[in-house]
Amino acid sequence: MSVASQMLDTYPKDLGGVDREKLRACIEACYECAQACTACADACLSEDQVAELTKCIRTNLDCADQCETTGKVLSRHTGYDANLTRAVLQACVQACKACADECDAHASEHGHCHVCAEACRRCERACQDLIDSL
Repeated sequence: MSVASQMLDTYPKDLGGVDREKLRACIEACYECAQACTACADACLSEDQVAELTKCIRTNLDCADQCETTGKVLSRHTGYDANLTRAVLQACVQACKACADECDAHASEHGHCHVCAEACRRCERACQDLIDSL
């Protein structure tokens, strides 16, 4: 059982009708994506043609920051604000899509970009699934 699951299971109040499984999946996908994007940016910096990967590095770092922020917001339930949560999730969907698209452009040459693009797509889907359930 993941830490996110344990924390959701032990939360003392009702989550206001939020689907716990979709919430758990989204929190985990956000943190996984943040890690993948951070590692991909670092790997891009180690490539010989780093200058050609500037946009990818920037997109990775932006996505990592957005995913980390989204994971944090989703981990707080007291005083829940559905409108704020929805806006944060929508921003995360956009960041993940942009990062996945950019990494896909380099995936045939760089395995780390392929892995990152897949993590971004999973996070994008998890965020959209949660939005759809709100």
